[in-house]
Amino acid sequence: MALSDADLELLNSPLGLKYLFADKKTDVLKALRLAHYEQRLRELQAELIKLQEWVIGQQKKVVILFEGRDAAGKGGAIRRIAAHINPRHYRIIALPKPTEEEAGQWYFQRYVNQLPKPGEMVFFDRSWYNRAVVEPVNDFCTKEQYETFMGQVNDFERMLQSSDTYLIKFYFSITKEEQARRFADIKSSPLKRWKMTVVDEAAQGLWDEYTRYKERMFKETHTENAPWIIIQADQKTKARLEALEHVLKSLPYQATGN
Repeated sequence: MALSDADLELLNSPLGLKYLFADKKTDVLKALRLAHYEQRLRELQAELIKLQEWVIGQQKKVVILFEGRDAAGKGGAIRRIAAHINPRHYRIIALPKPTEEEAGQWYFQRYVNQLPKPGEMVFFDRSWYNRAVVEPVNDFCTKEQYETFMGQVNDFERMLQSSDTYLIKFYFSITKEEQARRFADIKSSPLKRWKMTVVDEAAQGLWDEYTRYKERMFKETHTENAPWIIIQADQKTKARLEALEHVLKSLPYQATGN
């Protein structure tokens, strides 16, 4: 096993030693991979603090959407992004089923109510794009409601951006096999079992239907001003770093004091 001096230094650091002795059987390559991941994650999280300082100082508004199939790792990515930034200046939005009153409103209204005020970042763990994929696949909306949404969403996002709001749209993509593996892991864990929903239970059987609606969503809502950023998420650690890196390179922030 050929290790560089930098690899050896990392393995002998408190971070590297943590992973070397995390399991009864020592796996040097796994420990090195996880140590590199956590080291890079910390670097990006520190940079994100600078980005948030710019958002606050310049009174910017930032919206980041996290979409993807069930168990794709959206929530885990959001938690890593938000782990060390100031909680008074960001919100994580995961809206429940609409109330009867909300169901009678313009579809986008409940999301408009959650948009950021100046100096704030908002992370949507699923967003208005529920109506593009999850709702039609599971018969939670009518065909007319679906078509109305598809006809309005690009204009809605243009209006959002014209109000001086930055918009980033992530789609976390996983394979059918990886989704099945993650569902099995969730079901077998007493700490995770609560995450499984009726919609999750049906997801594997409806895989092709999800694919059909997802492909139309990409075709019609991947625009120049609001493109989809597709992240291959079978490897969670790699996906989290990619999302963080994209956020940092997408916003024209300058660190305080630069």
